[in-house]
Amino acid sequence: MTDIFSHPHRRYNPLTNEWILVSPHRTQRPWLGQVERLAPESRPAYDPTCYLCPGNARAGSERNPRYEQTFVFDNDFAALLPDTTGLPLDQNRLLQARSDRGICRVICFTPRHDLTLPDMSREEIRRVVDVWAEQTAELGARDFIRYVQVFENKGEMMGASNPHPHCQCWAEEHIPTEPAKEMQTTRNYLNERGSCLLCDYLAAELAEGERIVLLNEHFVVLVPFWAVWPFETMLLARRHAGTLPELDNAERDALADVVKRLTTRYDNLFEISFPYSMGFHQSPSDGMPHPEMHLHAHYYPPLLRNATVRKFMVGYELLANPQRDLTAETAAARLREMGEVV
Repeated sequence: MTDIFSHPHRRYNPLTNEWILVSPHRTQRPWLGQVERLAPESRPAYDPTCYLCPGNARAGSERNPRYEQTFVFDNDFAALLPDTTGLPLDQNRLLQARSDRGICRVICFTPRHDLTLPDMSREEIRRVVDVWAEQTAELGARDFIRYVQVFENKGEMMGASNPHPHCQCWAEEHIPTEPAKEMQTTRNYLNERGSCLLCDYLAAELAEGERIVLLNEHFVVLVPFWAVWPFETMLLARRHAGTLPELDNAERDALADVVKRLTTRYDNLFEISFPYSMGFHQSPSDGMPHPEMHLHAHYYPPLLRNATVRKFMVGYELLANPQRDLTAETAAARLREMGEVV
């Protein structure tokens, strides 16, 4: 049986009927923390101590190439491993664990240590978009992979262990909890109404306009009517596409455009390098059709009023029900007021 004390696995919560991922081997990963936003001339373009900068040694025995654009590598401290196997643990259906295989990769946006997405050009961000699509397609083609999660944690308070601009791509043999929830609700909606939930929702938001933050020909960014996080946004494809690889050249250019514009507005909101967690939700790579899935991304920022007032899930929100004081309409208005110049 897989050693549940040293190998990645899933554990079942019978109270909520949900699974969690446990990666006990990951406690030794390195931590460099966050570097707050400084004047560009004060930030080093290259940091000899950074294990993501070109040419530097990483935490293990590997050394980065002297890359000039994006750079992708298998995470040295991966939460999922491709060769994890073992019999399931099941004690009276109360203590259940399953082995969970997967591949975790790191995507460096740029060799420049001093940049974040708002500082990068649209052309540079477009290369990142292409890598997101390439990794989704490549990893999703593996015979044991059922879902590919692309996500970015920006800032130490959101779990980023290194300030070098990067994101991650985790591919696993099980569909994670949050995408699985969305798949179920969107499938139910499609079966009941014969249309896509997010297509219909986007049409309703565009008609009202109150919660729209920005848009272009192919994408819309809005504050969801049901938003919980301060200044939470959802990035939606206008076309009913299910995955990043399905986007054509014009749509990829448009995605780079809205990513730059949104993250710039975030940085300008409190005049800092604004922290957030972002992730795309897309169709599984299980070989089955998923007409219910509509490509979108969630942005979850923790800052409420300034750089020191944070709003995480605590107390009643953690134990009973999410609650918020800042309305979705007010948050959208604040973000619309922000400029798009770094």
